[in-house]
Amino acid sequence: MGKPVEREQLNSDLILPWVIVGMMLTMLAAYIVICHTLGGQLQQPLPEARRVLLRTVFYVIAIVTFPLTNLIRHIQLRLNQTMPSSHAAQDAVATAKSRYLVTVIVSMALVEVVGIFGLVMFVLGDGFNTLYIFTGLSALGLFLYRPKVDEYSEIIEAISAQNHE
Repeated sequence: MGKPVEREQLNSDLILPWVIVGMMLTMLAAYIVICHTLGGQLQQPLPEARRVLLRTVFYVIAIVTFPLTNLIRHIQLRLNQTMPSSHAAQDAVATAKSRYLVTVIVSMALVEVVGIFGLVMFVLGDGFNTLYIFTGLSALGLFLYRPKVDEYSEIIEAISAQNHE
């Protein structure tokens, strides 16, 4: 294989993925702040029976989203490692960086949707409890699928090994 990439370089390569995570966390916090400041003005309550049905559907989607996100992330990580690269060996890091960024964006977007469910339910008349539950689940997803140096370095090593063959 090639020489191991330094840990500091790997961390600096992951700045943009971490910015994406930070933006998603900021959006979750903004949902809570907006609901606290504009709470009554935002709400347009649905009848209780329809709200319960919609909340149940959102909970089911949220429950399914986590294993689905894990599966999609796993597939993306393997594709990142095995897809042929048309670039030269010195571009292995750039290729890995762009591929891993897409993986992080997809993972973050999928779990951010769960937080949006909380905002939607609040607007439709549910209380802060539902908002907090969905926001908390989304924050948990952001933590679980955060950028990881080990995943990124494995992609670099796989692409470098592929380019040296």
